[in-house]
Order: sequence, then C-alpha cells, then structure tokens
Amino acid sequence: MIETETMVPSTASTGTPWVASKRAKRAKGFDVLFSGLTFLSGWGTVALLLLIGLEVGYAALPAMRQFGFHFLVGMQWDPVNDQYGALPLIYGTMVSAALALLISTPLGVAIAIFLTEDYLHHKLRSFCKFLVELLAAIPSVIYGLWGIYVVIPITTPLGNWLNAHFGWIPFFSTPASGPGFLPASFVLAIMILPTIAALSGAALKTTPQALKEGASALGATRWDVILQITLPIAASGIFGAVVLALGRAMGETMALAMLVGNNNQISASLFAPANTIASLLANSFGEASGLEVASLMYLSFILMALTLGINAVAEVILERSGATKKHL
Repeated sequence: MIETETMVPSTASTGTPWVASKRAKRAKGFDVLFSGLTFLSGWGTVALLLLIGLEVGYAALPAMRQFGFHFLVGMQWDPVNDQYGALPLIYGTMVSAALALLISTPLGVAIAIFLTEDYLHHKLRSFCKFLVELLAAIPSVIYGLWGIYVVIPITTPLGNWLNAHFGWIPFFSTPASGPGFLPASFVLAIMILPTIAALSGAALKTTPQALKEGASALGATRWDVILQITLPIAASGIFGAVVLALGRAMGETMALAMLVGNNNQISASLFAPANTIASLLANSFGEASGLEVASLMYLSFILMALTLGINAVAEVILERSGATKKHL
C-alpha cells in the first residue's frame, strides 16, 4: 500500500496576507514621499531660477531706468562720468565664444568619432575618454595661467607675422600685443572641448546598429558609414552639444579675464584686446558703487538671458533628436 503524504501548511506562511499588506502600505508611503520630494526639488529649482532673475533684475532697475535699451548699443564704459554701454562687451562675449566653437567643434566631433567607432581596445578607449573628461576638472585659473605662459608666447609672433604680411585683411589688421581674442578663444576652446566630445559621442551612439551593418554589407567603407549615415543621423544631437558648449563659453570668467585684454573696444582683428561681460563683472564688481553697480547688474541680467535662451534652445534640439532616434 502506498501511503500519501498530506501537505501541511508551513507556519512561516501564517499571516502572509497581513505582512504583504503591511509591506504594500509601506512601499506606497515611500512612493508618495519620493514623489513629493522630486516634485518639490523640480519646482524648487524653477522657483530658485526665477528668484535669481528677479533679484538681478531688481538690482539692475536704476540702470534700466537711466539708460533703457540704449544700454545695449552704448559704446562707452566710463565709471567716472557714469556713462555705460554694453555693446563692446556683448560683442566680445559672442565673438570669443564663436571663435572657441570654430576651434573646438571639429576637434570635439573628431574625438567623439574616434572614441565611439571602435578604433581602440575598450580599455584604452576608456582611458582616452577619461583623459578628455579630465579637461573639465581643471580649474579655470589654471587654464588662464597656461594661456599666459604658453599660448600667448606662441600667438604673439604669429600675429605679428600675419599683420606684417596680411595686414590689409581686417582679421589681421592689428599687431599682436599679448592678450586678445585669439589666445583667449583658443584656451576657451580647450575648456569646452569635453562638453562637445561627450555629448557628440552620446549622439553618435544612438545611430541604429542595423543601418551601419546594412551599409557595410552593401559595400560601404567605415568612413562611408560615418559620413553618410552616422553623422547625418546624429547631426541634431551634435548641434545641441555645440549650443550647450556655447552657453558654457559665454559664461566663462577667470580665463577670459586673464587672456582677453580687458579693453572695451570693438575690433575685427583676432589679435586685438577686447572684453567680455563675465570678465568685466569679475574685475569691476568689487570696487563698483552707485550707478555702476546697477549697470553691472544690468550686464548680469543680459548675460543670464543670453545663456538661458541658448541652453533652452539646445535642450529642445536634444529632446527632438532623442525623439527622432526612438522613432527610427
């Protein structure tokens, strides 16, 4: 006779529904708490941004009332006579950032291609990526000192030679006297290089592998795939990376203050000394008083509006780029 064993419920399972209900309530409570914290953090960031904008705008009100929109096109910055204009500073900020982008964008995209297309062993590729990202960890003042002792001694003879032989070209119309647009822009390009390389690499990685393999199967070379498939698909993401780097370049302070020359004049020459909004704020705010303080805050408000606008455009571009990749 075969005896059958009767299944006896384990004592460990006694009260399981009650324990599960308690755990579910606890998990729900943590979920509500976490949702509340993230909600407060998100909207708190927005509130902080608005508070900063309102504070800067309120401090700039005396200058806004005094100069109005004429401040944007004024050419003088004369604290002695309380005459202030932002046009040379806006020009210097935009030109130095644009020159930095012209230098760093091709280099950054090339680095991104090199690090994403399996040209190196994965360990060596990780090491090179670490070195590129390490550039972002170097303090700005170190870049400024490097520019003074390395970049300026290189660009000064070059500028004098270009001025002597091609001085009829507006870009080389002045001799190099040390600080100026070119050395400042070159150092700034190195500073924003990690931003362009990292974000461009992320955009390149979103290219569907099936498209690359299909093109290779049809006889395309690696560079055919990169130039005709990978780069066109990643173009929106790369453009967003460039715009984000532009916002970063416009707000740079110490390196520009040490290298740009701090001259409130507009010149087309790459070797002419100039000034930027951020460098003027760093150099003048500690000793300012009266209407000059309000004018500096007006400059701060302009710089804040420019950088926020540029970063907002870049975020929209990156979001649309991500949506396009998911659709593909």
